[in-house]
Amino acid sequence: MIRINENYLKLQSSYLFAHIAKRVEAFQAQHPDREIIRMGIGDVTRALPAACIDALHKATDELAQDSSFRGYGPEQGYAFLREKIAQHDFQDRGASIAADEIFVSDGAKCDTGNIQEIFATDIRVAVPDPVYPVYVDTNVMAGRTGTFQDGRYEGLVYLDCTEANGYVPALPQEPVDLIYLCFPNNPTGATITHAQLGQWVRYAHEHKALILYDAAYEAFIRDESLPRTIYEIDGARNVAIEFRSFSKTAGFTGTRCAFTVVPKSCKAHTADGQVITVYDLWNRRHTTKFNSVSYPVQRAAEAVYSPEGQAQVRELTDYYLNNAAFIRQAFTDLGYPCVGGDNSPYIWINGRRDSWAFFDLLLEKAGVVCTPGAGFGTCGQGYIRLSAFNSFANVQKAMNLIQTALT
Repeated sequence: MIRINENYLKLQSSYLFAHIAKRVEAFQAQHPDREIIRMGIGDVTRALPAACIDALHKATDELAQDSSFRGYGPEQGYAFLREKIAQHDFQDRGASIAADEIFVSDGAKCDTGNIQEIFATDIRVAVPDPVYPVYVDTNVMAGRTGTFQDGRYEGLVYLDCTEANGYVPALPQEPVDLIYLCFPNNPTGATITHAQLGQWVRYAHEHKALILYDAAYEAFIRDESLPRTIYEIDGARNVAIEFRSFSKTAGFTGTRCAFTVVPKSCKAHTADGQVITVYDLWNRRHTTKFNSVSYPVQRAAEAVYSPEGQAQVRELTDYYLNNAAFIRQAFTDLGYPCVGGDNSPYIWINGRRDSWAFFDLLLEKAGVVCTPGAGFGTCGQGYIRLSAFNSFANVQKAMNLIQTALT
């Protein structure tokens, strides 16, 4: 008989954001005339930059002519995009990353979930708490955990991120093999310094561990003293894989384009200690299971790096950061401690009550959707996350409604 992968049965009943969507849908069914302002999921709301649209149209027109038509592209991505990424995002910042170490994909969510396939199932995995659920759930699916008890999965090493440590986790007190880090952080919006990130790189070298570094929100960093990539840290090429996305940077959430950096000097080991190049494993997995991103979309992503594209992306991210600053100030004025919102599009708010209770209060009294912090882990209990990805008019309206609901 056909059997299932029973690790899936360990998962919670639904993905966090799917669960939120169902609760909002039920509320709307009961209150069909109520306006809902969605500030939970991190989906952008403004149009693609004009430079990207122009490139998208031009590339689409090329596909309308036999002489310029393109079919399958290279699975790793077209050279024109990989070269721009390597130059602008890494080499210009002093990070030694080559174009052929970049793998273009259809999303950082996909890559952060898929990357764990190339590693053994009995390795020790460390995840921050609170954490982006994909990091945890994909390792549960792979069989690296025990059951879910008291808000956590047995077998994972959880790294507490709290107000006391500035939401930057301390190094593990026990050896781990695979480490997930995300900065600017989702969900807390916290950032990490060069010195703090350097400690993690040194730990990885000492313990022969590997860091999976999610930098999907680096375009929102305005403090030039903060690292934009882990490869600004000496030795990171040997122990880190980095994930990036055009989703929040340039509004590609619906267009789908991202990339993963796997340096050729990054190594892992077999059970008997043989050294293996991680690059070769990921290239094999990528070429087997992925057929690359469409040509027009890659041309649109390339346009991000043009002078016009850079200016337009800066304006776009500034717009969302202005929203974030407004949200953070509004909650600060109401007396709620906050973090994020300055170098990040997310604001992490201490609601001083049960996360889901605060979610229900804001939905019912203000018609505003947030994300309950408890959905990101036990350390998120009592907090909510608000996203700045909305129109400024809606953000102003939402804050006025919330102020009325909370006072």
